[in-house]
This record gives sequence, C-alpha cells and structure tokens, in this order.
Amino acid sequence: MKLRVYYEDTDAAGIVYYANYLKFAERGRTEMMRDLGFAHSAIVEETGIVFTVRRCSADYRAAARLDDALTVDTRIAAIGAATLSLDQQIRRDGETIVALDVLVACVGRDGRPRRVPPGLRAALMNLPSLSHRLSK
Repeated sequence: MKLRVYYEDTDAAGIVYYANYLKFAERGRTEMMRDLGFAHSAIVEETGIVFTVRRCSADYRAAARLDDALTVDTRIAAIGAATLSLDQQIRRDGETIVALDVLVACVGRDGRPRRVPPGLRAALMNLPSLSHRLSK
C-alpha cells in the first residue's frame, strides 16, 4: 500500500510521530484484506468477528518526514486457529524505515476468541509468499 506523509502525521520538526507508524501499519493490514475480498465491515456483518492487535513490536530504523512517499508491505508469517501473525515493513525508496511484527487476534463482539473465518483462512493460505514459506 502506498501513502504520503501529510502535515497531520508529523510533529513540530516535520518528522512522523512514532505512533502514526502503527496507523500506517493498520491501513496496510486493512487494505491487504480488502484486496483479498474481505472488508472488515463485511466480516463483522457476516460472522460477528473483529480483529484486534494482541501484540506488536516495532523496530524504528529511520525517520519519515513531511511529503515522503512510503510503502507499507504486509506479509502473513503464520496463521493460528484464532490469530494471524504478520510481518510489516514500512519503506521509503525501497529502504525499510520501520519493521513491525504484529499478532492479530480474531474475537467475537463479546471479546472472546473466535476461529479465523474459513474463507479468509483459505485466501490467506493461497498467498504466494505464505504458501512458499509453509511448504518449507
């Protein structure tokens, strides 16, 4: 997913505020699912399942600045019964400036764990990068 750094994303020095990278990563995860045909709103409506971040670690390697063009790359590292483990890279000109490891949990509206919906699981399992890693 491509994005541009806007004034609202930065601090007084014109540098992206660290927490905004989490927002960029969230947009990347959302767009990945949308590209697979699974909009969050449809999943909630059809299954009652929502996704919540259970754990996240971020390695901030360089700062993005006002007007930078960034790319958010999202890859599925593993699929559990009720979780998705994701590797996300936020890049500028091909260089990773923030690397994130994110564990997303599937939960019902009651907050209790729910299995990854079968259709979504199948779509994620068919991603070339995941299929290749699982076959090793």
